[in-house]
Amino acid sequence: MAKKTKKGDTLTDLLAVAPHKVLSELILGLATEFPEVRRECFDFLKSHVSISQSLEKRSEGEVILALWYELAPDLEDLDNYGGGDYATEDLVAELLDQIRKRLDTKNVDNESRHEILNLVLPYITSGNAGMDDMLYEIAYAACYDNNDLRGLAKAFEAMSGEWKVKHARDIYRRIGDRGKYLELRARHMEYGADYHDLATYYWDSGEKEKALNVAEEGLCKARGRMNELREFVAVRAQEAGDRDKYMALQFAQTTDRLSLEKYKTFKKMCTSAEWKSFEPKVLGMLKNAWGTDRLKIRMHRREYDEALAILIKGRYPISKWEGEYEIKVAKKLERRSPEEILKYYLYGLGNLNRNAQRKEYNRKAKVMVKVHHMLVDVLGDEARWEKFANKVKQDNLRRPAFQQEFAQVVPGWPELSG
Repeated sequence: MAKKTKKGDTLTDLLAVAPHKVLSELILGLATEFPEVRRECFDFLKSHVSISQSLEKRSEGEVILALWYELAPDLEDLDNYGGGDYATEDLVAELLDQIRKRLDTKNVDNESRHEILNLVLPYITSGNAGMDDMLYEIAYAACYDNNDLRGLAKAFEAMSGEWKVKHARDIYRRIGDRGKYLELRARHMEYGADYHDLATYYWDSGEKEKALNVAEEGLCKARGRMNELREFVAVRAQEAGDRDKYMALQFAQTTDRLSLEKYKTFKKMCTSAEWKSFEPKVLGMLKNAWGTDRLKIRMHRREYDEALAILIKGRYPISKWEGEYEIKVAKKLERRSPEEILKYYLYGLGNLNRNAQRKEYNRKAKVMVKVHHMLVDVLGDEARWEKFANKVKQDNLRRPAFQQEFAQVVPGWPELSG
């Protein structure tokens, strides 16, 4: 049989005979109905046709608006329901990022930028879509000059919430509107970061004495997040040669959420005489640190009895995502304090006489390996191990998953009499 001649593409043939007016109507109809088609049309035509700079900017504006209307239904759903499935969130995030990148080129016309800003602001006001960071980025990217930024600041100022007012305040500071910045700044002076913000504003403005007065006031009155403020004053004290004040501030920095890294850094700052004075004060603040940080510092200082007390007081980690350091410490202290570490591991077994999922049996079996190690390898008491393990096995004979998991990892488990 002779091979059939392949027919030409019918759509190609139709387009070839269609008048220009008909093709325009077709394209405009599709572009009006489908935002993604409208966007593709702009990108295609701009890459094939020479256009003026003004038309280029307008077409870029049309592209970002087409992107917006493409994502708008999904964004509205996210805002109405406080989020959505991962696929929807990823799609909206991808299209928002495309808008932001196109705005960042500084090649979008004024009218389109203002329109996209007006479309974004209600969702920033709501703050319920889970896309706040990207929406803020678009709002800022839509501002090409100080007038745009001033308008954005006024919009933020009109919204409720300190976070929005902070954005307004930061914009006024950025564009050099001293009066508006100071007005909004004076409304909220509570945290260390607030005083640091005002102090650095005065410092950068050349008003050094005002800056230092604000910073000192903040050290006395402010609460929360004091790090930047303390560091600001500490640098000034160091520049002025006031070693006592500098070290007092570094001590406060160190003991605010004390950690091993902070402990070691501060010790290196101190002279021998200074460390002799500060060491008991640092240790006196240790009680306020997190358990793991206290444990690390005690181990670093080789204060093993204190470390053991912290370890035993804490909960045995039951998840692979927690307690890695605690388990390492327990391992190090096994031969120094065997009975205490054995008790720690026994706590880790939890209730051995109740039903659980297989993964929990597997976790318990791995802890039982540690118990076996302590009783047999460290304490050398085989009989004590057998007595304990036989009872555990006997108590769980009717739990086949339990027995299977223990048999896989616990030495000699199948041979136990039970």
